[in-house]
Amino acid sequence: MNWLNSEAFTLFGQRIIWSDMTGNVLGLITLALGWRRSLWTWPVQFLSGLVLFAAFYGHLTGSAGKQAVVMAVALYGWWQWQRTRNRSGDGQITPRFASWRERAAMVAAAGAGTVAVALLFQAYPSLSWDPWPDAYIFVGTIVAMYAQAKGMVEFWFAWLLVDLVGVPLNFANGYAFSGFVYVIYGALVLWGMRDWWLRSRKAARPALEGAPA
Repeated sequence: MNWLNSEAFTLFGQRIIWSDMTGNVLGLITLALGWRRSLWTWPVQFLSGLVLFAAFYGHLTGSAGKQAVVMAVALYGWWQWQRTRNRSGDGQITPRFASWRERAAMVAAAGAGTVAVALLFQAYPSLSWDPWPDAYIFVGTIVAMYAQAKGMVEFWFAWLLVDLVGVPLNFANGYAFSGFVYVIYGALVLWGMRDWWLRSRKAARPALEGAPA
């Protein structure tokens, strides 16, 4: 898998390696499929994690481990959507807003998880170069994927919060290509958020008695 860590091209003076480019492109496809509520979002997410896992395995153990977690959550998301997708009239999942208890649980998990993972990264410096931002992005990604698996509109808000740190962090570290990809992520998140929001309101609206289905 050495070719995954070889240079694909140079952009803005930055060397773009095949694994970074492939992972980012698959990430964009994953988000677009999530917007469409397609079951294929999860296999593509798994493939993205697998590509990055193969690229990192053997020399960046921490990064490979993070991708293993992402792949596990992708499998859970596929299983969850497979179970619930036929409950709506169009054969896809029905977006919904999380309850206040679910929101509180996700915020608490994100906060505690970020602290725990950041402390782990600090204890083992080989796992991350920027422990706190890296932990925030990693845990935020897992929380967003979990909320997406549950069909919660809040998953888009979680992705947006991840982008707010991911974009400036990538530009600050000289990763202009990844930074621009995160900007595109942000645009897809806003469009997807609007679509899921409207669909959740439509699904929650009670049908008028006697109205045609």
